[in-house]
Amino acid sequence: MTTIAVFGGAFDPVHVGHASVVSWILWTGQADRVLLAPSHAHPFGKELTPFEDRVSMCWTVAHVLGIHQVHVTRAEEMLPPPNYTINLLRHLSLPGVQDTFGSAFGRGPHRLRFVMGVDNLLKRDKWVGFDDIVRDFDPIYVDRAGVEHDLPIACPKLTDTSSTAIRERVSKGLPIGHLVLDGVRRHIERRNLYAPADATAPKLFEREKY
Repeated sequence: MTTIAVFGGAFDPVHVGHASVVSWILWTGQADRVLLAPSHAHPFGKELTPFEDRVSMCWTVAHVLGIHQVHVTRAEEMLPPPNYTINLLRHLSLPGVQDTFGSAFGRGPHRLRFVMGVDNLLKRDKWVGFDDIVRDFDPIYVDRAGVEHDLPIACPKLTDTSSTAIRERVSKGLPIGHLVLDGVRRHIERRNLYAPADATAPKLFEREKY
């Protein structure tokens, strides 16, 4: 049975930290495949970049890391709001739904595991169905730089990159080529994402100089 890690998030934008987590999951055998699941809407009503842009950027990661191991699902846009993680995981567990990514990952049934950052683990009392997630979807806990805790997390702190910091850099016209995959950087530049409404598309290719 193939084990698939479901990695959800806003991915606004997806960055090298996310890609590093995907690689760590595959390299260490936490799962055989990774399914990126961009959020259709923010659970707390925060405005997000259009879903199509975030899906496209996730596909860039999948193609770079290998579409035979990394796939993207649009499942969240098919679920009624508010969409809680447990609902997404149960939806992805349905045989008919698994067939939609079976062409990439092979025929099911598949075993699903949920990827959860330690920052969210610390807020588990606010999660709907957290105990069900732990029982049915054997979470893969991922550490995160800047989050203080004493929990036994196997995944090392891979990077301190954040989507918020990347959006802020773009809004100031600062380079992000060292923080995102090149295809993601080009998509942001082409679509003029995260820049002030009256700004022209910034040049984001330059790397940081050390």
